[in-house]
Amino acid sequence: MSFQTQLGSLASYNKGTIELDDDLRKYAFSNIFEVAANSKPYERVAVVKNLNYVTEVVRAEGSSQWYAAPHDEFAVVMDGEVEFNFVKLDSAPTHEAGAVALGDSAQGKKMGTVRARRGHQVLLPAGAAYQMNAKAPAVVIVQTSFGPTTVERWSEICVLSSN
Repeated sequence: MSFQTQLGSLASYNKGTIELDDDLRKYAFSNIFEVAANSKPYERVAVVKNLNYVTEVVRAEGSSQWYAAPHDEFAVVMDGEVEFNFVKLDSAPTHEAGAVALGDSAQGKKMGTVRARRGHQVLLPAGAAYQMNAKAPAVVIVQTSFGPTTVERWSEICVLSSN
């Protein structure tokens, strides 16, 4: 038996399924492209939660506000192209965990820019602010801790079996 992995995109995806001989309420599976398609630009929707860690799906479109976290975060561009601008903050974030929105500007020294395409991973370092820019709709997943900008929509994105 052979299997072929197919990666979708925002423009073309098939909602995934999984078969489990267990209570499906214990699992949260979602299609990241469907979540992004139904999200506002730069809304950070949790699709995986493990204790205080989350993976957020972000619909990148236009320019985001600036974000910062008191710990490293990781972003993977799943569809499209996203530019990440970085600033070394004059003062580090004081909140406990997760990303916090800083608004339309970040005070500090410019660190540079990373242009990432589908499949590229970007480190979002602690003590730095970042802004995402996308000329066309794109999808980013962010590995972080649950925080002030994390949106939970479990009742909308989780499908429970009728079993």
